[in-house]
Amino acid sequence: MRVFRSRWMRAFTLLPVLALAAAAVVAWLNVRGEAPVAGTVPAGVPSVELVQRGAYLATAGNCAACHTARGGAAFAGGKAIETPFGTVFASNITPDAEHGIGRWSPDHFWRAMHHGRSRDGRLLYPAFPYPDYTLITREDSDALYAFLRSRPAIRQANRPHDLRFPYNSQLSLAVWRALFFSPGEFEAQPGKSAEWNRGAYLVRGLGHCQACHAPRNAFGATDDKLDLSGGLIPMQNWYAPSLASPAEAGVQGWTTPEIVRLLKDGRTAGGAAMGPMAQVVSSSTQHLDQADLRALATFLRELPRHRPPAPESVKAGDDILALGARLYKAQCAECHGERGEGNGIAYPALAGHRTATMPSSTNLVKVVLSGGFPATTEGNPRPYGMPPFGQSLSDAEIAALATFVRGSWGNNAAAVTELDVNRVR
Repeated sequence: MRVFRSRWMRAFTLLPVLALAAAAVVAWLNVRGEAPVAGTVPAGVPSVELVQRGAYLATAGNCAACHTARGGAAFAGGKAIETPFGTVFASNITPDAEHGIGRWSPDHFWRAMHHGRSRDGRLLYPAFPYPDYTLITREDSDALYAFLRSRPAIRQANRPHDLRFPYNSQLSLAVWRALFFSPGEFEAQPGKSAEWNRGAYLVRGLGHCQACHAPRNAFGATDDKLDLSGGLIPMQNWYAPSLASPAEAGVQGWTTPEIVRLLKDGRTAGGAAMGPMAQVVSSSTQHLDQADLRALATFLRELPRHRPPAPESVKAGDDILALGARLYKAQCAECHGERGEGNGIAYPALAGHRTATMPSSTNLVKVVLSGGFPATTEGNPRPYGMPPFGQSLSDAEIAALATFVRGSWGNNAAAVTELDVNRVR
């Protein structure tokens, strides 16, 4: 007994030492690779070319989508970003000296992009996608900085984040970063074309596509940065389909002009971008030049194919299918055809449509509940929208309707349950 107590006491006395060692490791992991920061704000005026380049990059990265609140001044922050851990409010990135980046140097801005650390040294929450932006080159970071510094300074205070304990502490964030983040650098693959490498840089870095199109673990970290195998967008109840699977959103079998048209106009003969992707097309990709659109298409076409695991097959009873058939005839057939054949681009065919046949029924249910509204673009200035049925149909009716669509005209996807609809609603 005395020996046991002695060993226990020795172990207990080691706890502070182990805690300090762990803290030292966490601290080192959070500053590795960081160079000393020069705090000098440039006195001169950047060139017009540099500002224009930064404006283009800000569009490619869709910065305004998060850093502009509805009805607010551009880049002045304040937009609420819901996460499973609470609400993060986007920051003011106008050149206001008190609330924005007016006192930031190019080094401060680069450190935020590359290392996820603010001017005052605070660690930034990964709702700001620095795990992707870490691949952005210093030259592009400086161009973005020049553009944002050229914007009007908006005196708008930043709202404090509303996160639950323990996610509201810098210590928890430091542990998260130690586990799931390390600064990176984009490296062109020598065996690939310059166009492919440009597409890879845009997808993996500035475009931060994996922020939506990759699954996340229980701590909110993306699991597979490279294969873009699809994931549920937290709190939005949209599924970002796999870009690696032709059964979901993979475009390996598409032509380059088809992919470019989808990114430019937001629609093709095979369907249209909806939900969060419609916003990306409207605010970002439609404004990219042809060279970058082709680079994106080249990279996406050559993604290694990945087939997601099929969910457990759920078959529906005859009564549910009959209800779904009646609802489809009353609500959908006029536009989508009696046999789901569609009517041109405006009303896409549902027979064989990937939204209807992919393993996840989330997006199909979401569209039926909330309506489908493609991107408004120069090439599609007046897109046809689908009305929402969430107020007129019950969860059971929507489940029956979705089940009918997923199992008719050659479609062979699993049934949708009332619980599935309730989760999306």
